[in-house]
Amino acid sequence: MTRQFKLLAVLAHPDDESLGFGGTLARYSAEGVETYLVTATRGEQGRFFSPDRKTEPAEVGRVREAELRAAAAVLGIREVSILDYPDGAVDQIDAATAIAAIVQHIRRVRPHVVVTFGPDGAYGHPDHIAISQFTTAAVVCAADADYDAGDGSTGDRSSAHRVGKLYNLAWRNTKWEAYQAAFRKLTSMVDGTARQANPWPDWAVTTEIETSAYWPVVWKAVCCHQTQMSMYEQLEQLAEAQQRELWGSQEFYRVHSAVNGGRKLETDLFEGLR
Repeated sequence: MTRQFKLLAVLAHPDDESLGFGGTLARYSAEGVETYLVTATRGEQGRFFSPDRKTEPAEVGRVREAELRAAAAVLGIREVSILDYPDGAVDQIDAATAIAAIVQHIRRVRPHVVVTFGPDGAYGHPDHIAISQFTTAAVVCAADADYDAGDGSTGDRSSAHRVGKLYNLAWRNTKWEAYQAAFRKLTSMVDGTARQANPWPDWAVTTEIETSAYWPVVWKAVCCHQTQMSMYEQLEQLAEAQQRELWGSQEFYRVHSAVNGGRKLETDLFEGLR
């Protein structure tokens, strides 16, 4: 009997699932892996078609949630859950509250693999950094039967769940160059200081997933985020070769694994589990 694998992505905003992790989610869904998504916010502080168009944040959030669900359907994601945290202030959420919420999803879904942003938040984005920290802690807490996630499962060893592998997004310099050439120079202004993307060194990338067959699916998912397309309009002008450069592979750092290790470059998030 074939083992049914599960993959859970825990991310910050609508469009993270497509722009950051789309190839991976599309590939594994197509291969029969059950893919799940937890998104921290509804992206209500994002653009609404153009920078000068003023709309109430609640309405922006409602539309962006619909875009997220449409993109998830394109990528083959089985279920989307939203934590309903404020866009731009995920790091202000009480850590115990956020960790417990993610633990509840981990224990319910029982994924073999979890993916999230790295500790750098890709380009220093505080929401990305916060969700990375919360998710890392939640993976540890979910395996502790004595951890109280507020769902009545405290002390129930059958409810505790040990994630087999945890990964962070880890783009090399070549991927960042392609990404920023297609979009713009990604920066995040935090406390008056500009934070910029710093690529991961090649030797730190533990895992590279081949996703070139899925770039049309990823592009279709990206296009679901119509409110944000003013930022992505350059993408429409890219040649197929440039699209493949962007979406043809996905790189990760293996934070922990209960089943394998070593320096050999992985080509499968489920290596050691299959």
